[in-house]
Amino acid sequence: MPLLSIRHVTQYEYRQPVSFGEHRIMARPRESYDQHLIHARLEIDPEPSELRWLHDVFGNSVAIARFNHRATKLCVASHVRLDHAPLAGDQIDIEDYARCFPFTYSSEDMPDLLRSIERHYLDPSRKIDTWARHFVRDDAKTETLAMLGDIAASIKRDFTYVPRHAKGTQTPIETLEKRQGTCRDFAVLMIEAVRALGFAARFVSGYVYNPSRGEGRVGGGNTHAWVRIFLPGSGWVEFDPTNGIVGNRGLVRVAVARDPYQAIPLSGTFMGLPGSYIGMKLDVEIRLDPTALSGVSIAPLAVNSRNGAP
Repeated sequence: MPLLSIRHVTQYEYRQPVSFGEHRIMARPRESYDQHLIHARLEIDPEPSELRWLHDVFGNSVAIARFNHRATKLCVASHVRLDHAPLAGDQIDIEDYARCFPFTYSSEDMPDLLRSIERHYLDPSRKIDTWARHFVRDDAKTETLAMLGDIAASIKRDFTYVPRHAKGTQTPIETLEKRQGTCRDFAVLMIEAVRALGFAARFVSGYVYNPSRGEGRVGGGNTHAWVRIFLPGSGWVEFDPTNGIVGNRGLVRVAVARDPYQAIPLSGTFMGLPGSYIGMKLDVEIRLDPTALSGVSIAPLAVNSRNGAP
């Protein structure tokens, strides 16, 4: 079981002292059978006057910070150490009735899955529907897992990954037409495509790392985004369209939500003179314990340092 150390630092800088409104921080990985937190520490400078934790409607850990004094910078640093248990695609077990598409979720599961099946973006010309139906075989049975894997692999193969530092996510139609985007854009496209086919899907924000020397991962260096789809027999299963992979190998979950805006790593406000804001720096470093797995790189597996907009 790989042992990971994750350091995630976000720093905002200002020309004159500004005051800070409430900030919402989502940087603590979700505790689960496949990822176990050993240590988690959150450092904030300037020190908040109040820091409290809560679980949101999806069970994500959220820190709420409030401040009572002004400063020329705000630095939020998350330090995490955890055991990660990768699950490969060939370990996914699906109930017999759901192994081929189409199928219907059980009456017990359906009430809790409905909001994750609902479409979130308008598609008046049914472009997403048409694209998604291309993965359904007409000449033979369509295996559920193979079809979903093909969708993820198709995005990896046919779309160009282009980092974008600005906030926000493209609509799935924009991504489909441009044939390029970020990991967030690819996740939203796949979510809407599989929802068009009747699957329950959710957006995931977290971290990506290289499990071994021979396995490269695209989209890291800050946070990463991918998809979880509910499959009877295995529950919520990871699909990463940016890398075209199935399973959680190399993926550490922090937040799970129906839509990207519900899983923003850091959000908040500031008040100051016009032109006070200088910029934002992000640094993410993920290290794999050299004793946890043989034959892997122990250099930083995902490192990023950049300036960007708030």
